[in-house]
Amino acid sequence: MKSSFHGLRTRAAGAFAGAGAAFWSATAWAADKYGQPTDGAIGMQPGVTPLREDAIWFHNVILMPIITFIVVFVAGLLAWVVIRYNKKSNPVPAKWSHNTLVEIVWTVAPVMILMVIAVFSFRLLFAYNDMPKPDVTIKATGYQWYWGFEYPDQKIGEYVSNILPEDKAQAAGVPYKLAVTEPLYAPVNKVVRVQVTGADVIHAFAIPAFGIITDAVPGRLNETWFKADREGIYYGNCRELCGVNHAFMPLEVHVVSQAAFDAWVAKKGGHTGPAAAAPAAAAPSAAAAGQTAAAIAPAAATPAAVAPAAAPAPAAATPAAPKAPAAK
Repeated sequence: MKSSFHGLRTRAAGAFAGAGAAFWSATAWAADKYGQPTDGAIGMQPGVTPLREDAIWFHNVILMPIITFIVVFVAGLLAWVVIRYNKKSNPVPAKWSHNTLVEIVWTVAPVMILMVIAVFSFRLLFAYNDMPKPDVTIKATGYQWYWGFEYPDQKIGEYVSNILPEDKAQAAGVPYKLAVTEPLYAPVNKVVRVQVTGADVIHAFAIPAFGIITDAVPGRLNETWFKADREGIYYGNCRELCGVNHAFMPLEVHVVSQAAFDAWVAKKGGHTGPAAAAPAAAAPSAAAAGQTAAAIAPAAATPAAVAPAAAPAPAAATPAAPKAPAAK
């Protein structure tokens, strides 16, 4: 049932998109860029995640027809009332004050419309909150006015991502105010959990192509997720007014193959999943396992100010080993 509904929804969305493209010029729609704004475009930015596709379908197939019908219907009623019931057409005012049937209709009809919208809206809301088992976890912290990113599972400590200066952006041929110095990396077709918080004021983590936006609130850890099905570079920015440089804290996500992601993790001095789990699997005894955990813990808690690539994980773990007996 779910697959057939998805197929019907996809065909309906394609029909609406095709009609819109024919009306507004097919070339303009075909030129829409993935991951960044398109000059002259009138539609929503194309999506590369199931959540974004569902949100676009909800907007184009459910909301737009209902909104269009209501606007046309109300405009027609206004025109009819202005022409039919003006002073010239009705020199003698009517004696009645209300119509029970009309009042029932204009009360029940909006309720029914809202109920129809609510069914699809709650389905979409549930999908946003029904996160599958994550393959990668990223912690994003908003600062005034830049972002800090951390990969706890890969043992990559927090690194800072600033806006790329205009001269460097132009030299690299990337969009200014969207490109950054240190982008995020995520593997394609993998569930990525993003834990979002703020360090000073409220910010917001938003990537339009992924269809996600989550507030970064100091003292609170919010979560969102995405599963990009297409490799590429996708831009976003802070969506919560956070001060004078609010417009200068963009987001850049590189969705790459698993091999490219593993290579980036290694370059950052982190570990891929199997490598991070190897010490625990090779532990010969419970006591050795306890010592291994004590040695790894300080490496995971490396301060944000220290670059993860400056010291490999074994070197960070070596001085911690003799401290374990003293702590006991």
